[in-house]
Amino acid sequence: MPDFQKEIQFKTARSGGKGGQHVNKVETMVEGYWNVESSALFSEIEKSLIKEKLANKITSSGFLLVKSQLHRTQLSNKEEVVKKMALLVKKALIVPKKRKATKLSRAKKEKRLDSKKKSSEKKTQRKKIKLND
Repeated sequence: MPDFQKEIQFKTARSGGKGGQHVNKVETMVEGYWNVESSALFSEIEKSLIKEKLANKITSSGFLLVKSQLHRTQLSNKEEVVKKMALLVKKALIVPKKRKATKLSRAKKEKRLDSKKKSSEKKTQRKKIKLND
């Protein structure tokens, strides 16, 4: 998979959550934006696969958006965004194998019918016997 880190644009913002004064004054949250359509590293087929499978993460302007505010430093969050984005794209490019339809073997069919007959016989033997007077 090509390294598309150079094509990612980063934005920073203040993280939420615990941390007191540090959280209120330092922009540690990182948002990564990657324009799928204008990427020169992927073919049109790969781009369409990415757009189809990651539709819920792609904005209306065509950017794949990934956020990270897991770490306390901007650099760590930036690396986390790149990792997350690479993983998403890698998973999106996997094409699942086509399922091959298989037939039941004759032995399996006969075994199933045989077991049905046996259970039917069991149930008929449970019935009360009627005596004709």
